[in-house]
Amino acid sequence: MKTVTLEVRSPDEAMEDFLHSWKTGETQKSARISFASPELLWKVLTAKRWALLKMLCGAKPMSIREAARRVNRDVKAVHGDVTALLNAGVLERAESGGIAFPFDAVKIEFLLQAAAGDPVRSA
Repeated sequence: MKTVTLEVRSPDEAMEDFLHSWKTGETQKSARISFASPELLWKVLTAKRWALLKMLCGAKPMSIREAARRVNRDVKAVHGDVTALLNAGVLERAESGGIAFPFDAVKIEFLLQAAAGDPVRSA
């Protein structure tokens, strides 16, 4: 099963991993797409875009019109969502001209923790 991990990491952390792989020739165990903050992750992965990804998971490349039909949505709205997901690197353009999500599974990974000096925790 081909899995992609969507994660929240600083650009510096993501670059360190890239440079390590570049220098050593070691590949990552799985594909990773990083977002700089949880807010950016949720801005890109809205509920309707998540539904689109769920439908595309494990599917063959398809046209935007076909994707819209499968999620029962307007083609123009799906086109906007596809554009956002392409720009974020989550979707790819297929050689056939359609869209592709070349993964069978998605894992989302981030940590939510209390801010340092949080008054609620200190009380």
